[in-house]
Amino acid sequence: MTRRAAWEEKPTVTGRAAKGVSIVLIMLVILFPLYAIALTSLSSAETVHRVGGLVVWPGDGITFEAYEQMFRNPVVLRALMVSLLITAGGTLLSVVVSVLGAYSLSRPGSFGHKTILFSVLLMFVVFPGLIPVYLWVSALGLRDNYLAIILPMAVSAFNVVVLRAFFMNIPQELFDSARIDGAGEFRILWQIVTPLSKAVIAVVTLFYAVAYWNNWFNAFLYLDDTGKWPLALVLRTYVVESAPLPQAAGLTEAPPTLAVKMAIVMIAIVPAVIIYPFVQKHFKKGVIIGAVKG
Repeated sequence: MTRRAAWEEKPTVTGRAAKGVSIVLIMLVILFPLYAIALTSLSSAETVHRVGGLVVWPGDGITFEAYEQMFRNPVVLRALMVSLLITAGGTLLSVVVSVLGAYSLSRPGSFGHKTILFSVLLMFVVFPGLIPVYLWVSALGLRDNYLAIILPMAVSAFNVVVLRAFFMNIPQELFDSARIDGAGEFRILWQIVTPLSKAVIAVVTLFYAVAYWNNWFNAFLYLDDTGKWPLALVLRTYVVESAPLPQAAGLTEAPPTLAVKMAIVMIAIVPAVIIYPFVQKHFKKGVIIGAVKG
């Protein structure tokens, strides 16, 4: 009788219990900081002062003073709109360029196939460096321009490779039948490849959106006008460096500084938390299949 491998055996009661406890502990480690940040942002000045740090128990009730300060403050509100604009525009550009590039690289015999593919793979191990990119952006006259944030990170080699691997798994018979019917490459991409690749495109879109939303370094380098700062840079300035936040008009008492900081943090992470559950179901099909089978 052939003995099965250990991972093929039915898990024991002890093993299942240990797995459940481990999952619960990991969830607590991940969720507890988020809980403390959210509760601190909703706490009163007296509670924050008495605790002397992050609040883990709502002693004096819940107040929205910190969020009122944020949404009535022109600095944070403007930064939020800038981040939404950059994320939407940058993600759309990146997804379109990545899909076009990956589809071209997935078709053998396309123009410059081997050279371009080698260049994309080379980007995994070679990065031009900060100074050449800075000089390139400055030479194009993009200083103090939102394009300086979008263009340097418009294409990710990893995302292109994942898309290409997924596209190569689409049966060749579909392409041949479409060409027999007179379809061109763009029509094939739009009507055949894209509908079959919704999972991987959704995952790549999430990757790009999160990268643009959290990117503060390019804004720090290229945006001299503080009025053009995205939310991530405002978050760094007021939370990490503890710079004073201008007081919003109409408030008689400013919320506690720590509550204001945590409110900015919550505003920054909420969009990703909301979007992720809708895309999470595509991760296995979109990334794992595309990366392994390619």
